[in-house]
Amino acid sequence: QVQLVESGGGLVQAGGSLRLSCAASGRASSGYHAGWFRLAPGKEREFVAAISWDGDTTDYADSVKGRFTISRDNAKNTVYLQMNSLKPEDTAVYSCAADRLYFGKGSRYNVWGQGTQVTVSS
Repeated sequence: QVQLVESGGGLVQAGGSLRLSCAASGRASSGYHAGWFRLAPGKEREFVAAISWDGDTTDYADSVKGRFTISRDNAKNTVYLQMNSLKPEDTAVYSCAADRLYFGKGSRYNVWGQGTQVTVSS
């Protein structure tokens, strides 16, 4: 079973940057599609970005296009989310997810991490 652990969250001022990491471990921790989602207080979980297993295909929510970049290093079994020009409305718990078959904006990924808090102050 694959386990996902996120890191890199924190407190940042508006306009600042953060890079989140999602490290996969366990059996068969490679060859999976991955996505980032976020959950803000009082809101439903929101898709942020996704990347195919080989890194060739990416997808983004309209709200983060041009500001966030998803990437991966399969040699390290790690997926990244580079977040630039952060806004207070980006404040949320960010979670990564993985699945061998599913790639998309929905929540059908079958493995999820615990999440990391990102807080953007105005």
